[in-house]
Amino acid sequence: MSALIDPSELQHEVEIRWLEDPEKLDYVRQVLDRLSSRKGRPPYHRDGRMVGYAILGPEAKASPASGTWRRRVFWLAPHDRDQQPAGVYASGAPSEAVDPRTIAPTIKGEKTERSQGGPASPAMVELGITLPRF
Repeated sequence: MSALIDPSELQHEVEIRWLEDPEKLDYVRQVLDRLSSRKGRPPYHRDGRMVGYAILGPEAKASPASGTWRRRVFWLAPHDRDQQPAGVYASGAPSEAVDPRTIAPTIKGEKTERSQGGPASPAMVELGITLPRF
């Protein structure tokens, strides 16, 4: 879950590689996976699809116990909002979901009104900013 990711676990990230345009996604799920390499496209074994992943710099050290690195993987499930706009996440979002526009190397990403599918805040209305329709 994204809320459980400690920023110190991201300190060696040097790049986020997107496989899909993050501007077109209201949210992505993020998770720290144990992977056998610090760079390159990781294997993917979840239901749904991988939409991005983090690349670690050369100073990142593998776990002495497992020989693996913890890297972020961004993904979407088949029942997420991008595939089922009127589905279970028409409003709200999974607990590990964050707005991909708030993600950067070493930055874990944030929940936003857009990612959570909520109504526009009074400040947004006052500024004339509207949320996209799902």
